[in-house]
Amino acid sequence: MDDDVFNMSLRKFLKKLGVTAQREIEARVRAGLAEGALSGNERLAAHATIVIDGLATPITVDGQIALE
Repeated sequence: MDDDVFNMSLRKFLKKLGVTAQREIEARVRAGLAEGALSGNERLAAHATIVIDGLATPITVDGQIALE
C-alpha cells in the first residue's frame, strides 16, 4: 500500500462526504422549518454510517446537531 496515495484518496472522499452531507442537511433542516416540522430550537440526534466495500464492518458516527 502506498500511504501517500491512500491518505490523499481518503481525504478526497471525506471532503466530498462532508460537503455533500452539510449541503443536504442544511436543505432538509430548512425544509423542515418551512413545513413546520421543526421549530428551530431542537437538538437533532444524528447518525451516519459509512459502508466501504471490502471492509468487514461499517463505520458509524453518532452526534447531535443544535439548531439554536
